[in-house]
Amino acid sequence: MKEVTEVRVRDLLGEELSDLDLRVLCGEARLDENHISNPRVQKPGLAFAGYYAYIKPGRVQIIGESETEYLRTVAPDRRADRFSHITALPVPVFVITKGIEPLPDFLAQCEARSVPVLGSSALSSTVIKRLSWFLEEHLVPTTSLHGVLLEIYGLGVLLIGGSGVGKSECALDLIARGHSLVADDRVTIKRYPSGDLVGYCEEPLRHHMELRGIGIINVQDLFGLAAVRERKTVDLVIELEHWEPGRAYDRLGLDESVYTILESPVPYIRMPVALGRNVSILVEIAARNHVLKMQGHYSAREFARKLEEQLERNRQTGSR
Repeated sequence: MKEVTEVRVRDLLGEELSDLDLRVLCGEARLDENHISNPRVQKPGLAFAGYYAYIKPGRVQIIGESETEYLRTVAPDRRADRFSHITALPVPVFVITKGIEPLPDFLAQCEARSVPVLGSSALSSTVIKRLSWFLEEHLVPTTSLHGVLLEIYGLGVLLIGGSGVGKSECALDLIARGHSLVADDRVTIKRYPSGDLVGYCEEPLRHHMELRGIGIINVQDLFGLAAVRERKTVDLVIELEHWEPGRAYDRLGLDESVYTILESPVPYIRMPVALGRNVSILVEIAARNHVLKMQGHYSAREFARKLEEQLERNRQTGSR
C-alpha cells in the first residue's frame, strides 16, 4: 500500500534535522496542520520583487541574507503590500537562515495569518541541502512488500512468494555463499525522481531474519559486516512458488516478464520450488544471467537464433 507523501511542518523540528537547530519564530498553532507536499525548496526573491506566480504550493520558502537586504531597500508601504500577498499564498512554512532577525512587519503578517516561520543559524546553502535531502526521503512514493531483498553480484534481488515457500531459508543460504542481506520479511521501497526503486528495512528489523524452528537471528553478528547492506536498488524480482505438476513453466527463458512496483516495471522471474531443487543456486544463476542481459548477452535468444539457423540449414540441405 502506498503511503501518504506529506510532511508536517512540525516534522522539520525532529531529531533528523537537529543539526540545523530550527526554532519556531511564529505560527506555532499550525505546525501540525500545515503540510509540505513538494521536496523542492524555494527562495522567494522574485515574489518579494512582485512576481507572485513564482511561489509554488507546498514548498518550503527559504529567506536568506540577500532576500532580507533587498527587502530593507523597499519602501515600507510597498513592502507591506508584498508581504500581504505572499502570506496569503499556500506557503506551508518560511525558514530564515544565518540567524537573521526577521523584519518586524513580515513577522507580524505571518503571525496574523498563522503562517509558521522557523529560524536557523545555519547558512542558506546548508539549510537547502539538508531540507532537500530530508524532504526527498520522506516525500517520495513509498510502499512495503512481504519478501526478502538481497544484494547478489551487485544486483538488488527481491524474493517474493507465499508464506512458507522458503524465502528466508534461500536467503540464508545465499548469505552463507557471500551475498548480502538488505531486508527480510518487510521490505520498504521508495521510488525516487530518478526512477530508481530503493529498498531497505525499517528498525528494529534491520539486519535480522526470522527462521522457523530457530527464531530471530542477527545476520551481522553471525556473518560479519559484509553480510548486510543498508539499502539497495531493486533490479530483479524472483517469485518463489510451490511446484505444481502439469503447470507450464518457461523452459527457454525467452519470455520477458515484469513486476510492477510503485508503477515502475522491474524484470521478473517466476521460479518453481520442488523437493531436490537447490533454489539458492538457481537464484544465484538467475542473478548472473540478468547481469549478462544488462551487458547485452541473452543466452536464450542466442540459443534460439542458432537453433533457427541450424533448422534453416537442414531445410536447405533437404530440399536439394
